[in-house]
Amino acid sequence: MNTPSYVVWMLCLVAFTCAALHAQSTPPDFSGVYYPINPFGAAALGRGAPPADAKGKQKGPPPRPTQSAPLSDGSQGRSPDAPSLTPAYMAKWEMIRKSRMAGSSEYDNTAKCLPPGMPAMMSMAYGMEVMQNKDKITFFSELNDALRRVYLDGRKPTQKILDDPTYAGYSTGHWEGDTLVVDTVALHEASFIEGFSPHSDAMTVKERIRFLSPGLLEDRLTVTDPKALTKPWETVKTYRKATSGNDELREFACPEGLGDAK
Repeated sequence: MNTPSYVVWMLCLVAFTCAALHAQSTPPDFSGVYYPINPFGAAALGRGAPPADAKGKQKGPPPRPTQSAPLSDGSQGRSPDAPSLTPAYMAKWEMIRKSRMAGSSEYDNTAKCLPPGMPAMMSMAYGMEVMQNKDKITFFSELNDALRRVYLDGRKPTQKILDDPTYAGYSTGHWEGDTLVVDTVALHEASFIEGFSPHSDAMTVKERIRFLSPGLLEDRLTVTDPKALTKPWETVKTYRKATSGNDELREFACPEGLGDAK
């Protein structure tokens, strides 16, 4: 018996609709190792990024960072796109700047082998691996072996967590189509927004993470801090997924070098 054409058409329409709905409900898989694209802005184009051949294709990971890798001492002032600090926190920044210009590492978390913290961790000067399952996404940075988790299972930070801030903070996320929306709270005041711009215990970070194209990941960050910032600070980071053979991160045994520090 021949099936009427309109029945075939309806069956195809249902199958197509179901496939489309399934595709929309399945979030993208961010798993893999990524390297930053221009992590330090136009003034340091390419610093920290993997070398490329004449066609722009990555040839390998960047050189391994060192425990004593120099950071900006603030001697050139603040960049025009730096976070806009309130007078009280601008005074803190000036104090830190004078200390660093004098050669002190008192406010240099990298020299102390401390984690870069959020949102500085997402500047990702070196490689970072993303591990994903349905309940959480883990970001592991080669720099100081920094780690953060984004919980996707609906959990919320408890008061105990809020009272015990950490460098990475506490991140929860949800999917809006193909975009991962992340909120981070409970951030340690000893970390920095970027560079050495200080923040308060009220700082929060919102991210929108998505693929711009296959293997090209974008993270749009908005930092809010009613005590330290005159307005929210926004920045965009982009990362390229490593190819097979260039996707192995090295251990960053930062404390090994502390005994040799002068």
